[in-house]
Amino acid sequence: MSQISRSQTRTVSFPWFGKHGQPMKQSTREAVYGYLMASPWILGFLIFTAGPMIASFIIGLYRTDFLSTYEFVGFRWYTSLLRDSLVHKALMNTAIYSFVMVPLNTLIALMIAVMLNQGIRGQSFWRTVYYLPSVVSGVAVALLWQWLYQPDSGLINSVLYQLGIQGPRWIYSEDWAMASIIIMSLWGAGGAMLIFLAGLQGIPTQLYEAAEIDGASSFRRFFAITMPLLTPTIFFNVVLNVIASWQVFTQALIMTNGGPNNATLTMVLHIYRTGFRNSFFGYASAQAWLLFLVVLVFVILALRSASSWVHYDRV
Repeated sequence: MSQISRSQTRTVSFPWFGKHGQPMKQSTREAVYGYLMASPWILGFLIFTAGPMIASFIIGLYRTDFLSTYEFVGFRWYTSLLRDSLVHKALMNTAIYSFVMVPLNTLIALMIAVMLNQGIRGQSFWRTVYYLPSVVSGVAVALLWQWLYQPDSGLINSVLYQLGIQGPRWIYSEDWAMASIIIMSLWGAGGAMLIFLAGLQGIPTQLYEAAEIDGASSFRRFFAITMPLLTPTIFFNVVLNVIASWQVFTQALIMTNGGPNNATLTMVLHIYRTGFRNSFFGYASAQAWLLFLVVLVFVILALRSASSWVHYDRV
């Protein structure tokens, strides 16, 4: 058997080796590992988020029903948004819903979280009770509240009648329809409550003990310790609620179908009608981009304001 000289052997390069068989630097290997671990999310984002967004913008340049019509119209749909009264109405309704629901939802979730963080008896049970409504199907919740809001036979008006109060027509009244949907949305405050509980349990107990020794009242301890250290959690919940509130759809579709007289016509419901009922998919795509820009503006404003009231310091 002939001997093969060392100079004649070929160097095999493995993934963690660079040129000439030299090992990669530690930082390079960590970067490669990081990208490999993140690759499922990156691929999912490119295929299911970035790709559809780009496609939606392109579709907004056409008049199309995806069946027979494909006519390039340029930015006609985007400019038409400025003159569409229904788009203005949908934006206004969604803004009212967001500006009222987000503060109320945040406040109620915070109050419940504080109460359930006091070490009361059956604490785990009550946490589960308050959280469960947030995981129930949106359609099921909408149907339940639709029955509760019935003017003649609904539970709410029946209770009010026993108290000698004439209840409103709720979702069947133009004046009360949006308020009804906002009240129903507070049903799901348990999701934010759970996040507030996590934030409360992350506050060092020695701060409360020191404040109590100094004679600080419960009211004083809450506003001097709890609130400042809870601002990152409040900020997180507010941003999530703002994004979700501008995408409200199920409640308006199931309970009122945008009525009465478009009083509960939200932006996502209007996009749904434009695209899937009227087959104007190009115009629906333009409306979706308008909604995206509106949400983006509010999120940027929230991020810019965070430096003035969100405190990340931990003692």
